Amino acid sequence: MAVKESDRDIQVQDYMTEDVSTVSPEATVRDVAERIVSSDGHSGYPVVERRRVEGFVSADDLLLADPDSPIFTVMETDILVAHPEMKLTDAARVILRSGFRRLPVVDDTGNLVGIISNTDVIRSQIERATPEKAEKLQQTLENIHGVTLRRERRVVQLDEITPTQNRVYADELEGRKYELERGLAEPLMVVDNAGDLYLADGHHRIMAANDLGITEMEAFVIVVDTPIDLGMKQTAAEDDLSSLEDVEVVDYARHPLVEKTERLR
Repeated sequence: MAVKESDRDIQVQDYMTEDVSTVSPEATVRDVAERIVSSDGHSGYPVVERRRVEGFVSADDLLLADPDSPIFTVMETDILVAHPEMKLTDAARVILRSGFRRLPVVDDTGNLVGIISNTDVIRSQIERATPEKAEKLQQTLENIHGVTLRRERRVVQLDEITPTQNRVYADELEGRKYELERGLAEPLMVVDNAGDLYLADGHHRIMAANDLGITEMEAFVIVVDTPIDLGMKQTAAEDDLSSLEDVEVVDYARHPLVEKTERLR
């Protein structure tokens, strides 16, 4: 029987990226520099020959180097690597203390099998925290309404969700866009009240997604088979909220807890 993640320590292999971009030791400085410039966020690559990690080359290693020099002459050879069965928390400590953004992952024979990054570590924390929030919401609704509910994870269409918060703040909206573009946003928290979807948590995330042209998102959904009189349904009705278009985006300068000095005087 397979071991559930909840029954053991989360390991590097649970969150590492297996499809790794690499370069050959024989590639030139010019070749790798051009790859870095044209890539989507890469600042360096593992240097691999016949699946074995020979070193790592970063953009810093290429500075002032002869463009025609082979990478094996400028790459770092004494590098840190992780094992697939290493605890993710231990890998996170190594990443934090070393200052490296990512670690190549090698198996017992030294072959490259993946790469683990600081982004992967953050994603693991998000994915472990959100189910606990969903469970607490489910328990709260069950206690209030005296019903038994179920919880599932699924993709939801944003235009089918009714918001329950009438405003979001522009500065936080930008932060959520940054997270979405890097795959770091938490799933939404939605209550499915017999087919009617109400957003319980994630208004800044869903508004940011809408601005980015995203039409669907992952969500933890609390499913109500027989409709109940939800407080969030009443809130949406009182605030005339029926779609994301009804949510006001408030600029930080107009935050209710921010004052101007002239007014204070």
